Amino acid sequence: MDKVIIITGGTRGYGYAAAEKFAAAGERVIAVARTAEALEKTKEALGVDIFAADVTKEEDWAALYDYVSEKYGRVDLLLNNAGGAIVMAPFLEQTSAQVFDSVNLNLLSVIWGCKTFAPMMIGQKGGTIINIASVCATHAWPTYSVYAAAKAGVLNFSKSLYVELGPLGVRVSCLIPAAGDTPFCVNAGGGPNPVMMKAQDFAQAIVDVFNLPSHIVVENMTVWGIDQEVVPL
Repeated sequence: MDKVIIITGGTRGYGYAAAEKFAAAGERVIAVARTAEALEKTKEALGVDIFAADVTKEEDWAALYDYVSEKYGRVDLLLNNAGGAIVMAPFLEQTSAQVFDSVNLNLLSVIWGCKTFAPMMIGQKGGTIINIASVCATHAWPTYSVYAAAKAGVLNFSKSLYVELGPLGVRVSCLIPAAGDTPFCVNAGGGPNPVMMKAQDFAQAIVDVFNLPSHIVVENMTVWGIDQEVVPL
Protein backbone atom coordinates (compact mmCIF):
# COMPACT_ATOMS: atom_id res chain seq x y z
CA MET A 1 0.00 0.00 0.00
CA ASP A 2 1.29 3.48 -0.85
CA LYS A 3 2.32 5.45 2.21
CA VAL A 4 0.42 8.58 3.30
CA ILE A 5 2.86 11.41 3.96
CA ILE A 6 2.15 14.86 5.40
CA ILE A 7 4.80 17.50 4.75
CA THR A 8 4.52 20.94 6.33
CA GLY A 9 6.31 23.74 4.54
CA GLY A 10 5.80 21.57 1.48
CA THR A 11 5.94 24.25 -1.20
CA ARG A 12 9.59 25.27 -1.01
CA GLY A 13 13.04 24.30 0.23
CA TYR A 14 13.47 20.97 1.97
CA GLY A 15 9.72 20.35 2.13
CA TYR A 16 9.22 20.73 -1.61
CA ALA A 17 12.27 18.58 -2.36
CA ALA A 18 11.00 15.86 -0.02
CA ALA A 19 7.53 16.04 -1.56
CA GLU A 20 9.08 15.64 -5.00
CA LYS A 21 11.05 12.56 -3.98
CA PHE A 22 8.18 10.86 -2.17
CA ALA A 23 5.75 11.59 -5.00
CA ALA A 24 8.20 10.17 -7.55
CA ALA A 25 8.30 6.99 -5.46
CA GLY A 26 4.53 6.68 -5.69
CA GLU A 27 3.66 7.74 -2.16
CA ARG A 28 0.54 9.75 -1.40
CA VAL A 29 1.81 13.18 -0.36
CA ILE A 30 -0.14 16.00 1.27
CA ALA A 31 1.84 19.26 1.01
CA VAL A 32 0.82 21.74 3.70
CA ALA A 33 1.47 25.48 3.56
CA ARG A 34 -0.30 28.80 4.11
CA THR A 35 -0.20 30.25 0.61
CA ALA A 36 -2.85 29.01 -1.81
CA GLU A 37 -0.92 30.09 -4.91
CA ALA A 38 2.23 28.23 -3.85
CA LEU A 39 0.15 25.15 -3.02
CA GLU A 40 -1.50 25.13 -6.42
CA LYS A 41 1.87 25.43 -8.17
CA THR A 42 3.19 22.53 -6.10
CA LYS A 43 0.14 20.42 -6.91
CA GLU A 44 0.52 21.13 -10.62
CA ALA A 45 4.25 20.45 -10.67
CA LEU A 46 4.37 17.33 -8.49
CA GLY A 47 0.87 15.89 -8.66
CA VAL A 48 0.54 15.86 -4.87
CA ASP A 49 -2.44 16.59 -2.67
CA ILE A 50 -2.44 19.96 -0.91
CA PHE A 51 -3.93 21.51 2.20
CA ALA A 52 -3.85 25.16 3.24
CA ALA A 53 -3.03 25.60 6.93
CA ASP A 54 -1.16 27.84 9.33
CA VAL A 55 0.86 25.34 11.38
CA THR A 56 1.05 27.73 14.32
CA LYS A 57 -2.70 27.38 14.85
CA GLU A 58 -4.12 24.34 16.64
CA GLU A 59 -7.45 24.72 14.86
CA ASP A 60 -5.72 24.40 11.48
CA TRP A 61 -4.07 21.19 12.62
CA ALA A 62 -7.47 19.90 13.70
CA ALA A 63 -8.87 20.69 10.25
CA LEU A 64 -5.95 18.88 8.62
CA TYR A 65 -6.56 15.86 10.85
CA ASP A 66 -10.21 15.73 9.80
CA TYR A 67 -9.22 15.98 6.13
CA VAL A 68 -6.61 13.24 6.32
CA SER A 69 -8.79 10.99 8.44
CA GLU A 70 -11.74 11.23 6.06
CA LYS A 71 -9.80 10.99 2.79
CA TYR A 72 -6.97 8.57 3.68
CA GLY A 73 -7.84 7.00 7.02
CA ARG A 74 -4.21 6.88 8.15
CA VAL A 75 -0.87 8.66 8.11
CA ASP A 76 2.49 6.94 7.77
CA LEU A 77 4.80 9.95 8.00
CA LEU A 78 4.39 13.37 9.55
CA LEU A 79 7.30 15.53 8.37
CA ASN A 80 7.34 18.65 10.52
CA ASN A 81 9.45 20.78 8.21
CA ALA A 82 7.84 24.24 8.35
CA GLY A 83 10.06 26.84 9.99
CA GLY A 84 11.98 30.04 9.43
CA ALA A 85 14.34 32.53 11.01
CA ILE A 86 11.70 35.32 11.13
CA VAL A 87 14.59 37.76 11.58
CA MET A 88 18.36 37.54 11.92
CA ALA A 89 19.43 40.21 14.39
CA PRO A 90 21.22 40.54 17.74
CA PHE A 91 18.94 39.33 20.52
CA LEU A 92 18.53 42.75 22.16
CA GLU A 93 17.37 44.21 18.84
CA GLN A 94 14.60 41.64 18.36
CA THR A 95 11.09 42.77 19.19
CA SER A 96 8.78 40.84 21.47
CA ALA A 97 6.62 40.00 18.46
CA GLN A 98 9.60 38.60 16.56
CA VAL A 99 10.61 36.47 19.54
CA PHE A 100 7.09 35.09 19.89
CA ASP A 101 6.73 34.43 16.18
CA SER A 102 10.04 32.57 16.04
CA VAL A 103 9.18 30.26 18.93
CA ASN A 104 5.62 29.83 17.67
CA LEU A 105 6.67 28.82 14.16
CA ASN A 106 9.78 26.81 14.91
CA LEU A 107 8.81 24.96 18.10
CA LEU A 108 5.13 25.18 18.95
CA SER A 109 4.02 24.22 15.44
CA VAL A 110 6.00 20.98 15.77
CA ILE A 111 4.42 20.26 19.15
CA TRP A 112 0.89 20.86 17.79
CA GLY A 113 1.55 18.61 14.80
CA CYS A 114 2.77 15.76 16.95
CA LYS A 115 -0.06 16.20 19.43
CA THR A 116 -2.56 16.06 16.57
CA PHE A 117 -1.30 13.04 14.62
CA ALA A 118 0.48 10.87 17.20
CA PRO A 119 -2.88 9.45 18.42
CA MET A 120 -3.73 8.35 14.87
CA MET A 121 -0.38 6.58 14.58
CA ILE A 122 -0.82 4.91 17.95
CA GLY A 123 -4.26 3.72 16.89
CA GLN A 124 -2.96 2.21 13.65
CA LYS A 125 -0.02 0.66 15.56
CA GLY A 126 2.66 2.32 13.49
CA GLY A 127 3.94 5.49 11.93
CA THR A 128 6.90 7.83 11.74
CA ILE A 129 7.37 11.42 12.84
CA ILE A 130 10.37 13.31 11.51
CA ASN A 131 10.95 16.76 13.01
CA ILE A 132 13.38 19.12 11.29
CA ALA A 133 15.64 21.13 13.58
CA SER A 134 18.82 23.02 12.61
CA VAL A 135 22.51 22.98 13.44
CA CYS A 136 21.69 26.16 15.32
CA ALA A 137 20.25 23.77 17.92
CA THR A 138 23.74 22.45 18.67
CA HIS A 139 26.10 25.23 17.51
CA ALA A 140 26.17 28.96 18.17
CA TRP A 141 26.26 31.83 15.67
CA PRO A 142 25.51 35.52 16.27
CA THR A 143 21.95 36.76 15.55
CA TYR A 144 20.36 33.28 15.75
CA SER A 145 19.68 33.19 19.50
CA VAL A 146 15.89 32.80 19.64
CA TYR A 147 15.73 30.67 16.50
CA ALA A 148 18.46 28.47 17.98
CA ALA A 149 16.55 28.14 21.25
CA ALA A 150 13.41 27.06 19.41
CA LYS A 151 15.29 24.51 17.30
CA ALA A 152 17.04 23.14 20.40
CA GLY A 153 13.55 22.70 21.77
CA VAL A 154 12.59 20.70 18.67
CA LEU A 155 15.59 18.42 19.18
CA ASN A 156 14.89 17.71 22.84
CA PHE A 157 11.14 17.48 22.36
CA SER A 158 11.76 14.87 19.67
CA LYS A 159 14.02 12.84 21.95
CA SER A 160 11.43 12.82 24.72
CA LEU A 161 8.65 11.93 22.28
CA TYR A 162 10.79 9.10 20.89
CA VAL A 163 11.04 7.62 24.38
CA GLU A 164 7.29 7.97 24.95
CA LEU A 165 5.99 6.74 21.60
CA GLY A 166 8.55 4.06 20.75
CA PRO A 167 6.90 1.40 22.94
CA LEU A 168 3.61 2.19 21.15
CA GLY A 169 5.05 1.47 17.71
CA VAL A 170 5.65 5.06 16.58
CA ARG A 171 9.12 6.17 15.47
CA VAL A 172 10.26 9.73 16.18
CA SER A 173 13.39 11.16 14.58
CA CYS A 174 14.95 14.61 14.53
CA LEU A 175 16.97 15.56 11.46
CA ILE A 176 19.38 18.45 11.80
CA PRO A 177 20.34 20.21 8.56
CA ALA A 178 23.34 22.47 8.26
CA ALA A 179 23.37 25.38 5.82
CA GLY A 180 21.36 24.50 2.73
CA ASP A 181 20.65 26.20 -0.56
CA THR A 182 17.08 27.19 0.39
CA PRO A 183 15.17 30.51 0.69
CA PHE A 184 15.93 30.60 4.46
CA CYS A 185 18.47 33.44 4.53
CA VAL A 186 16.69 35.55 1.92
CA ASN A 187 13.37 35.32 3.77
CA ALA A 188 15.06 36.32 7.02
CA GLY A 189 16.45 39.50 5.50
CA GLY A 190 19.87 38.22 4.49
CA GLY A 191 21.23 37.39 1.09
CA PRO A 192 21.34 34.19 -0.96
CA ASN A 193 23.12 31.21 0.57
CA PRO A 194 25.17 29.58 -2.24
CA VAL A 195 26.30 26.51 -0.32
CA MET A 196 27.06 23.00 -1.48
CA MET A 197 24.18 21.18 0.22
CA LYS A 198 21.09 21.43 -1.95
CA ALA A 199 17.51 20.88 -0.86
CA GLN A 200 17.45 17.59 -2.79
CA ASP A 201 20.48 16.37 -0.82
CA PHE A 202 18.79 16.83 2.53
CA ALA A 203 15.51 15.49 1.18
CA GLN A 204 17.32 12.27 0.32
CA ALA A 205 18.34 11.95 3.97
CA ILE A 206 14.68 12.34 4.97
CA VAL A 207 13.61 9.63 2.55
CA ASP A 208 16.39 7.28 3.68
CA VAL A 209 15.50 7.67 7.37
CA PHE A 210 11.83 7.04 6.67
CA ASN A 211 12.55 3.98 4.52
CA LEU A 212 14.55 2.17 7.19
CA PRO A 213 12.91 -1.04 8.47
CA SER A 214 10.07 -0.29 10.87
CA HIS A 215 12.04 -1.73 13.81
CA ILE A 216 14.90 0.75 13.23
CA VAL A 217 14.76 4.39 14.33
CA VAL A 218 17.25 7.23 13.90
CA GLU A 219 17.17 9.23 17.11
CA ASN A 220 18.78 12.26 15.50
CA MET A 221 21.12 12.92 12.60
CA THR A 222 23.06 15.98 11.47
CA VAL A 223 23.58 16.47 7.74
CA TRP A 224 26.38 18.78 6.62
CA GLY A 225 27.60 20.01 3.28
CA ILE A 226 31.36 19.40 3.29
CA ASP A 227 31.99 23.05 2.38
CA GLN A 228 30.59 24.29 5.72
CA GLU A 229 33.54 24.28 8.08
CA VAL A 230 32.81 24.57 11.80
CA VAL A 231 35.81 24.47 14.11
CA PRO A 232 35.61 23.06 16.70
CA LEU A 233 32.83 20.74 15.60
